[in-house]
Amino acid sequence: MSDDNDNSSSAAPARLLLPSLETPTLTKAELAELLFDKLGLNKRESKDMVEAYFDIIQSTLVRGDDVKLSGFGNFNIRRKAPRPGRNPRTGESIPIAARNVVTFHASHKLKGQVQGDTPAGEDFE
Repeated sequence: MSDDNDNSSSAAPARLLLPSLETPTLTKAELAELLFDKLGLNKRESKDMVEAYFDIIQSTLVRGDDVKLSGFGNFNIRRKAPRPGRNPRTGESIPIAARNVVTFHASHKLKGQVQGDTPAGEDFE
Protein backbone atom coordinates (compact mmCIF):
# COMPACT_ATOMS: atom_id res chain seq x y z
CA MET A 1 0.00 0.00 0.00
CA SER A 2 2.81 2.40 0.82
CA ASP A 3 4.28 1.70 -2.63
CA ASP A 4 1.13 3.12 -4.23
CA ASN A 5 1.46 6.25 -2.13
CA ASP A 6 5.10 6.58 -3.14
CA ASN A 7 4.18 6.32 -6.82
CA SER A 8 1.44 8.92 -6.49
CA SER A 9 3.83 11.29 -4.77
CA SER A 10 6.32 10.76 -7.61
CA ALA A 11 4.00 12.88 -9.77
CA ALA A 12 5.44 15.88 -7.91
CA PRO A 13 8.71 15.81 -9.92
CA ALA A 14 6.77 17.16 -12.90
CA ARG A 15 9.11 20.14 -12.49
CA LEU A 16 12.10 17.88 -13.07
CA LEU A 17 14.14 19.61 -15.73
CA LEU A 18 15.77 16.55 -17.26
CA PRO A 19 13.54 13.53 -16.62
CA SER A 20 15.57 11.24 -18.90
CA LEU A 21 18.64 11.33 -16.66
CA GLU A 22 19.18 8.23 -14.56
CA THR A 23 22.05 9.64 -12.50
CA PRO A 24 22.11 12.77 -10.36
CA THR A 25 25.10 14.07 -12.35
CA LEU A 26 24.70 15.70 -15.75
CA THR A 27 27.62 14.86 -18.05
CA LYS A 28 28.83 16.45 -21.29
CA ALA A 29 27.68 13.34 -23.17
CA GLU A 30 24.19 13.75 -21.70
CA LEU A 31 24.17 17.44 -22.66
CA ALA A 32 25.07 16.48 -26.23
CA GLU A 33 22.28 13.89 -26.22
CA LEU A 34 19.80 16.52 -25.02
CA LEU A 35 20.85 18.86 -27.85
CA PHE A 36 20.35 15.98 -30.27
CA ASP A 37 16.88 15.23 -28.86
CA LYS A 38 15.61 18.77 -28.34
CA LEU A 39 17.14 20.71 -31.25
CA GLY A 40 17.49 18.03 -33.88
CA LEU A 41 21.22 18.52 -34.34
CA ASN A 42 23.11 15.44 -35.41
CA LYS A 43 25.14 13.70 -32.70
CA ARG A 44 28.48 14.98 -33.97
CA GLU A 45 27.25 18.60 -34.09
CA SER A 46 25.78 18.23 -30.60
CA LYS A 47 29.04 16.88 -29.18
CA ASP A 48 31.09 19.57 -30.95
CA MET A 49 28.77 22.32 -29.67
CA VAL A 50 29.05 21.15 -26.06
CA GLU A 51 32.85 20.85 -26.35
CA ALA A 52 33.13 24.31 -27.92
CA TYR A 53 30.96 25.82 -25.18
CA PHE A 54 33.13 24.46 -22.40
CA ASP A 55 36.35 25.29 -24.29
CA ILE A 56 35.25 28.93 -24.47
CA ILE A 57 34.43 29.04 -20.75
CA GLN A 58 37.72 27.32 -19.88
CA SER A 59 39.89 29.60 -22.04
CA THR A 60 38.15 32.68 -20.64
CA LEU A 61 38.85 31.56 -17.07
CA VAL A 62 42.46 30.62 -17.90
CA ARG A 63 42.97 34.18 -19.22
CA GLY A 64 41.84 35.41 -15.80
CA ASP A 65 38.49 36.79 -16.95
CA ASP A 66 35.17 36.09 -15.23
CA VAL A 67 32.31 34.28 -16.97
CA LYS A 68 28.78 35.61 -16.41
CA LEU A 69 25.84 33.50 -17.56
CA SER A 70 22.65 35.51 -17.19
CA GLY A 71 20.00 33.67 -15.18
CA PHE A 72 22.47 30.94 -14.23
CA GLY A 73 25.47 32.32 -12.35
CA ASN A 74 29.02 33.62 -12.44
CA PHE A 75 32.37 31.85 -12.56
CA ASN A 76 35.03 34.05 -10.97
CA ILE A 77 38.80 33.76 -10.65
CA ARG A 78 39.99 34.46 -7.14
CA ARG A 79 43.61 34.84 -6.10
CA LYS A 80 44.48 33.01 -2.89
CA ALA A 81 47.44 34.38 -0.97
CA PRO A 82 50.30 32.16 0.18
CA ARG A 83 49.78 30.73 3.64
CA PRO A 84 51.40 28.36 6.09
CA GLY A 85 50.09 24.82 6.09
CA ARG A 86 50.76 21.73 8.14
CA ASN A 87 51.31 18.10 7.19
CA PRO A 88 48.59 16.33 9.20
CA ARG A 89 50.65 13.13 9.54
CA THR A 90 53.94 14.64 10.74
CA GLY A 91 52.84 18.04 11.99
CA GLU A 92 55.60 19.58 9.88
CA SER A 93 54.97 23.15 8.75
CA ILE A 94 54.70 23.43 4.95
CA PRO A 95 54.27 26.65 2.96
CA ILE A 96 51.27 26.67 0.60
CA ALA A 97 51.97 28.76 -2.51
CA ALA A 98 49.71 31.51 -3.83
CA ARG A 99 47.28 30.27 -6.47
CA ASN A 100 44.23 31.12 -8.51
CA VAL A 101 40.97 29.28 -7.83
CA VAL A 102 37.67 29.23 -9.71
CA THR A 103 34.53 30.02 -7.73
CA PHE A 104 30.91 29.76 -8.82
CA HIS A 105 28.06 31.90 -7.53
CA ALA A 106 24.57 30.90 -8.59
CA SER A 107 22.20 33.65 -9.73
CA HIS A 108 19.14 34.55 -7.66
CA LYS A 109 16.99 33.06 -10.43
CA LEU A 110 18.79 29.71 -10.31
CA LYS A 111 18.76 29.66 -6.51
CA GLY A 112 15.00 30.28 -6.53
CA GLN A 113 14.41 27.46 -9.01
CA VAL A 114 16.56 25.00 -7.05
CA GLN A 115 14.80 25.92 -3.80
CA GLY A 116 11.40 25.61 -5.48
CA ASP A 117 10.53 29.27 -4.85
CA THR A 118 10.12 30.05 -8.55
CA PRO A 119 8.97 27.66 -11.26
CA ALA A 120 11.48 26.63 -13.88
CA GLY A 121 11.13 28.52 -17.15
CA GLU A 122 9.84 26.80 -20.24
CA ASP A 123 13.24 27.33 -21.88
CA PHE A 124 14.70 24.62 -19.63
CA GLU A 125 12.07 21.95 -20.21
